[in-house]
Order: sequence, then C-alpha cells, then structure tokens
Amino acid sequence: MKSLCRKPLAVLIMIGLPGLSFASGFALIEQSASGLGNAFAGGAASAEDASTIFFNPAGMTRLPNRQVAGALHLILPSAKYSDGNPATNDGGQAGSLAPVPNFYYVMALSPASRFGLGVNAPFGLKTEYDPNWVGRVAAIKSDLKTINVNPSLATKLTDQLSVGIGLSIEYAKADLSGFAGGAGILTVKGDDWGVGGNVGLLYEIDNATRIGLSYRSRIKHTLEGDATFSAVPALNGGVTADLTLPDIASLSVVKQVNPALTLLGDISYTAWSVFDKLTIVRSSGTTITSTTEDWDDTWRFSAGATYKLSDALKVRGGLAYDQSPVPDARRTPRIPDNDRTWIALGLGYQANQKDVIDVGYAHLFIKDPSLAQNTGLGLPGSYKFHVDILSAQYTHTF
Repeated sequence: MKSLCRKPLAVLIMIGLPGLSFASGFALIEQSASGLGNAFAGGAASAEDASTIFFNPAGMTRLPNRQVAGALHLILPSAKYSDGNPATNDGGQAGSLAPVPNFYYVMALSPASRFGLGVNAPFGLKTEYDPNWVGRVAAIKSDLKTINVNPSLATKLTDQLSVGIGLSIEYAKADLSGFAGGAGILTVKGDDWGVGGNVGLLYEIDNATRIGLSYRSRIKHTLEGDATFSAVPALNGGVTADLTLPDIASLSVVKQVNPALTLLGDISYTAWSVFDKLTIVRSSGTTITSTTEDWDDTWRFSAGATYKLSDALKVRGGLAYDQSPVPDARRTPRIPDNDRTWIALGLGYQANQKDVIDVGYAHLFIKDPSLAQNTGLGLPGSYKFHVDILSAQYTHTF
C-alpha cells in the first residue's frame, strides 16, 4: 500500500505548484489597480501611489507626507481540460474566482525620507476538479495562500536619486487533495513563515523622465503539515517540503511626453530556475520522493500609456507578454501553465485633492497548454485557458 501511494503523494505535496496562475509561474503581479490599467508597465518607476512599496520602495519619496491605498482584485481563470473523448470525465471548470486584496501605507519621516508598510499576496490561487475526473491521481484540489508583510524605508540621496529597502515577512499555507488509489483521497496541508527583502533605486533624469530598478529576493519555506488518507488512516503522518520562491528583478522607464500623455515600459526577470527539485520527507526523516522540476527563468515585457482627459480623469492602457517557466515535459494538471499575452485598460478618477479611485481590467490570452508531452501522466489532452482580472483601488492622501 505504501508503494501504491508514493507517486500520488509526490504530486499532491507540491504545495508551491498551483494549477492556474496569473503571472510567471504561480506569482501574483496584481498588486495595484492603478498599475493593472497599464498591464503593470513602468511599475518600478511610476510611483503613482503607495503601491510603489511593492514595485519599488524608492518611489515613496515622490509621495505626499501621508497616504493610504487599498485595492481588491477579482481574478477569474477559466481552464477546461479535454482529451477529445465525450465519454471522459474531464474534471469540469478547474478555475474559480479568487479575490486578492492589497493594502499600503506611507508616512513622512523627514522631507527626504519615507516609511511604508505593505500587506499583500505575492503568490497563490485556488483550483478544483471533479473528484472522479480522469486526472484525479494527479490533482483534485489545490489551494495556496500567501500573505506578505512588507515594512519599507526610502530616502532621497540627491535631488535626482532615491533609494529604498524593505523587509518581506511571508506566510504560506496550502491545502491539497487527490486520489491515492486504495488509500482513498489523500489530503495534504502545510504552512510556514519565511523572510526575504526588497530594494530599489529611482533616478529622475529630468522632470519628465525617470528610471526605476527594483529587486525582490527569493524566500525559502519549509512547509510543515500532515498527510491524511481517507481509506487507510494508518498511513497518516507529518510531512515537510522545502520550497524556494524566486528572485524578481525589474527595470522600468516612465516618460511624460506632454502634460496629457505619459508612456511606460518595463522588463522583468524571474529566477524560477531555483525551483529545480522537490523533495518530500516524512517527519521520521524518510524521503518519500525527490522530483526533478527543472523550471526555466522567465522574462516579462510590458508597455503602456496614460492619457489625462482632464484634471480629474485619466485613461490607461497596456500590453504585456509573460513567459511561462514550466517546460512542456513537466506540465501537470496542477500547473497547466503556458505563455500569456495581456491586454489591459483602466481609469483613474481624482474625486478631490485627497481621494482617488482607480479601476482596471485585463484579459490574458494563454496559449493552449497540452499535457501530452508529459508522458508519465497518461493524460494526452489539452486545456482551453484564459484569465480575466477586474480591480478597484481607493487612495487617500491626508
């Protein structure tokens, strides 16, 4: 029985591998509604509001003495697997609506320095298949949540150059399930705290042009929890899995062409190659399995524009291309990931001198992922996959 359960457990314990994601791998780039309207182009240089804490803490020096911003993103992925056989239980709609909140606060320490606090979710999602679907050994439910608390400091070194630094205190929690043959439904739950950091530079070439450079460090987690089998409780026990979340670096440019038009661009690099192997260990020290992942590093390219229609209203637009880190031969139902193209639109409304409301919408066109290259799964089909994102944000300056 233990031999029978090893392969399903190896798959199910992949706590860092949710099935549907919205940026590279299973990252969540949805950290502001103002940024979504531009497909997050220029994120490390725009410093439009307190959400710059996530994208580049150095941008806080451009903000007023005190500001608070809160955003909510509604992310709806659609992913339907099919092997072309109408008699097959294909699992139904694997995606589900995921609300992702963000909160940011900035205050002045001096005319040149700022303190900020960000609370957000940099990774995570929820997916679920029908319990009796054809791929139930590989996945039924995948639920990953992260919470990142990000205190930050920024200061102006010169009139043109600002620097920022932050601490990332991250909590990760997972709840996964799948079919383990004679052992019934296997459910794996685990959580952990990890620590990392972020730094950034913002250089203002002139009043109309600025360049931003930011870096978020990798964070190492050792997820600890329990594996339970519905039909054979004797197999239940504690498990651990090491998971390293990747480094991310971004270079952004913002150019104000005239009083109405601003252009934005961004190149981001995510070091997903840190995720090369996943080893699952019982609390007793016995290795259940060691799985080679061999994920690839990825690039994200984006360009956007903001046009000011009046003193109160601005419109935004953006395009982005986001590479997937998952090699074709490693793709599974937990990670039906592929390259995607973003189209985004947004509005910003200045209600008065203190209050701003931003809304954004993006549609992600995703190249249909196939499972056929992963011959070990025995799942020859492919997915029809896209994502819609709707975001709203309120910013108040004191």
